Order: sequence, then C-alpha cells, then structure tokens
Amino acid sequence: MKKTLLSVAVVASLFFANAASAQALASAAKTTKAVKAATVYKVETSQSNLEWNGKKVTGEHTGNIAISKGDILVNGNRIVSGTVLIDMNSITNKDLTDEGYKQKLLGHLKSDDFFSTEKHPTGTLKITSVTPLKGAAAGAANATVNGDLTIKGITKPVSFPATVSVKDGVATAVGTATLNRTNWDIKYNSKSFFPNIADKAIYDDFTVKFNLVAKSDRKA
Repeated sequence: MKKTLLSVAVVASLFFANAASAQALASAAKTTKAVKAATVYKVETSQSNLEWNGKKVTGEHTGNIAISKGDILVNGNRIVSGTVLIDMNSITNKDLTDEGYKQKLLGHLKSDDFFSTEKHPTGTLKITSVTPLKGAAAGAANATVNGDLTIKGITKPVSFPATVSVKDGVATAVGTATLNRTNWDIKYNSKSFFPNIADKAIYDDFTVKFNLVAKSDRKA
C-alpha cells in the first residue's frame, strides 16, 4: 500500500513538474516570437536620462545620469525588450549650490567607494519583459518593467512599475526603481556592514527614475 501511494506521489510530482516546464517553455517561446517580430526604436539620448536620489541620516542628494545609447524593441503597441547603456561618468548633482562641495561629492561618487567609474564607465539596463498592468488608472503606472541592471560589472535583476506608451513611432517609458546599493558592492557607510556608524550612515536603498524616449528606426 505504501509503495502504491509513493508511486502515485512520484507520478503526480513528475506530471506537475513537466506541466510547469511546458508552461515556462511556451512563455519563453511566445516572448522570443514577439521579439523576432519587433521593430527597433532608437533611444533619443537628448530626451532620456536617469534621475537618482540617495538619502543619509543627515539629508539627501539628487542628480542625473546620461544615457549614451540604446535600442528598444516594440511589437505593435507594446515594448517587449531593450538594452540601454548608461554613461556613469556623466553623473551630476542638482541640490548643492556650493560648487566646491558639489565637485567633492561627484568625485566621491565616481570613486571606488561608490560607482568606480574609471574601471566601470558604462552601466547597462537590459529590459527582458514589460508586463501590462490590468485596470491601470489614466496617468498611473500601466506596466511592470523587468530586466537586468549592471553596475560596476555586477548584474542583478530589477523590476519596477512604469508608465509605458507606444504611439506614432515614439515609445516612452517612465518609472522609478528602488534599489539596494549593496547588491552592486556599494557598501560605503552602510549600517548593514558598519552598524556603529551612527549619523554618518547612508541608507542602502536609493531610487532611480528611468526616463526613456525612443523613436522608430524603420524607414517610411
């Protein structure tokens, strides 16, 4: 009796495992088909950028990072994937008015304590999928962007809500991702690694707002 029950359990587990595998393969095939049928939209670097914000116990800083180039793949009226290159040396600060202090901050952000821009001048956002959100209100986020973000040569998955649109040969995506900097080996003044740092602590989470505008590369 026990052997019979065990056999049934094994068969059932194999059935569900195969069903899940088949579903995953079908989903991957569907995505691949959509990508193959997609049109390339070139990122308009003059209209696209990243806005960063980092907070510490005693305040916060914010600024921009430029996008050097990128391709967005569009199938019909949907963004299906894409790759965006980020110019890490272009990082700026918007909140400081003292030029000396501003340059000191930017130099520190480019150093090995943070983004190591001399060793890793380019970051990459690879969009792997964009999933529509059902029932999204007008003007609110209408999709979830999933992808891989590479900073300092380290690649980690990211996912964030975004407002996405494809219309008249122009694709746009605006969304804010909350990221844990320590995932990219940025540990400077992190309480997760230096618990006794007191008011010198810089919070692990920082936000990056992606502003992407791309236009169709297809000739009329």
